Amino acid sequence: MNPENAIEVRNVKKKFKIFYDKGNDLKDRILFRNRNHYEDRWVLKGISFSVKKGEAVGLIGHNGCGKSTTLKLLTKILYPDEGTVEMAGRVSSLIELGAGFHPDMTGRENIYTNASIFGLTKKEIDRRLQEIIDFSELEEFIDNPVRTYSSGMYMRLAFSVAINVDANILLIDEILAVGDANFQKKCFDKLREIKAHGTTIVIVSHALEQIEQICETSYWIEDGLIKESGTPKTVHDHYLKSMEEKRNQQLEKQHHQENQAKPPKLETSETEQLPDFCEKTAVRMGTGAVRFTNAILCNLQNQKQFIFNSEDKIKIILEYESFQPDLKGNFGYGIFREDGLHCYGTNILIETGSYIPVQKKGRVEIILQNSLLPAKYFLDIAVHSHDGIIFDDIRQVLSFVVSSDKYDIGVCRLPSAFSWR
Repeated sequence: MNPENAIEVRNVKKKFKIFYDKGNDLKDRILFRNRNHYEDRWVLKGISFSVKKGEAVGLIGHNGCGKSTTLKLLTKILYPDEGTVEMAGRVSSLIELGAGFHPDMTGRENIYTNASIFGLTKKEIDRRLQEIIDFSELEEFIDNPVRTYSSGMYMRLAFSVAINVDANILLIDEILAVGDANFQKKCFDKLREIKAHGTTIVIVSHALEQIEQICETSYWIEDGLIKESGTPKTVHDHYLKSMEEKRNQQLEKQHHQENQAKPPKLETSETEQLPDFCEKTAVRMGTGAVRFTNAILCNLQNQKQFIFNSEDKIKIILEYESFQPDLKGNFGYGIFREDGLHCYGTNILIETGSYIPVQKKGRVEIILQNSLLPAKYFLDIAVHSHDGIIFDDIRQVLSFVVSSDKYDIGVCRLPSAFSWR
């Protein structure tokens, strides 16, 4: 195993037996032996990846693709049929809500039981007990049986134990979807803190924003294989495009009517020829009822420009055409730094409180005051219907560079006035 890595997964395959009609008891199994037919379903068909010590990675994909199975293989809840999984150090996991908790035991008793499963001694748990209780914010309920806890309280206690066992590797499966917004923020802050101290983190989540906030790499699993890996924002854009294509295909199949006028469909193949105004790395999705015909970055004199100073004003010109009458749309844009950091985004609904009528051929202009610090950035553009249907959405449609002769630190400039005496 490479000493720089905390996790190494090599050509792992995993199958499950799927019974068609399995008997429930011994009598059924003997009398109706023909019912005991099953098939081997390969959930993982040979995945390989490694995670460096102190790195955070995300696993994404649709339900049933093998994300949670992969995580259970890492925790040794399951074992691969083929391939190897190697881990370096103590592992802590949040795989299922309240796993390892006994419903009739109190929260305090379950802390001792759960932490001992992770390898802590009683003395170590004694030292951490109050810290665990304080983080969970359950002090007034800590001596009640956990069967009286809500799902949110379960999550608070489970998370509090898992992050306080000084693990080298932390595995999380959708657990952060439970709980109120304040506690979720508290969990993310804690994850950043333990990551800064060198803990390796693997997260499975459908909330892509969570992964983008904390992870350096995303692995997109599809049909038991890793389809793509890389910077979370880039991988997620490709994943969302694929999901949108499948959704549109289902909608077309459901709502297809003879002789009904259809808008031209956006090309969705891997070899799609993007329009000339798009970057080569652009990703496009949507129904095509409205689609962009041009996107321009320029100065206030309408001169095309791709390098801006930190204090310049930037104009974005979006030209479009519509293929359905009487539509209303919400046009918007987003700006992402080259490393995938979401710097800003807004749209007409946010700025004006309403949608605008979509013209047969139209134009939307946006003027923004640039406060970004020197770096390379990407522009995303989109137009949606009032009920959230994506007409056209182009990720990384254009790139631009911000330069400056000043030496600010961070993402953007916040005008500041100093005084002293």
